[in-house]
Amino acid sequence: MTAALHDDNPAPGEWTTDDLDRLPDDGRRRELLDGQLIVSPSPTRLHQSIAMLLGAALQETCPAEFDVTQGVSVRMSRSRSLIPDLLVTELDAAARNPSSYLPNEVLLVVEIVSEGSRSIDRVLKPALYAEADIPFFWRIETETGIAVHAHRLDPVKRVYVEHARMSDGILLADPWEMDIPLDRITPRSR
Repeated sequence: MTAALHDDNPAPGEWTTDDLDRLPDDGRRRELLDGQLIVSPSPTRLHQSIAMLLGAALQETCPAEFDVTQGVSVRMSRSRSLIPDLLVTELDAAARNPSSYLPNEVLLVVEIVSEGSRSIDRVLKPALYAEADIPFFWRIETETGIAVHAHRLDPVKRVYVEHARMSDGILLADPWEMDIPLDRITPRSR
């Protein structure tokens, strides 16, 4: 979905991160893909609940030199800016209270697959995060329960390689040692 363009906005394909900075802070999720403005619909309750619960669990388990946050952009170039659902960054970078991070400040990005963004979350964003050399990428699927797909960057090929697929809990040795039961990130239901 793209935003309605006004006379004072750039032509399609010519948007930059400077243009994003000039837009109002109205709560809309705006991303740039090679100069194209992408505006995403509001996430669902399930999506947001998983993001909140996972963020809290990661914050509790992560080493002191890292920080966990959600919905902050990663600016890969002047014409490319993506917003992961969750991200783990260096604490020094987080201390400046940024509205965006550079890829070298990011350790892990997490995308929770939504109905309206399956191809973007499964194919496009992982490829772009890998190209930006972000070391770890997780994809969370929710179609048949919660499944976490953990990927590690192959620095030579600059692609992600899946190193764990978990549907009972998050049990990993890296990017740090963690053991998070899946019910810890599962939203309440009736």
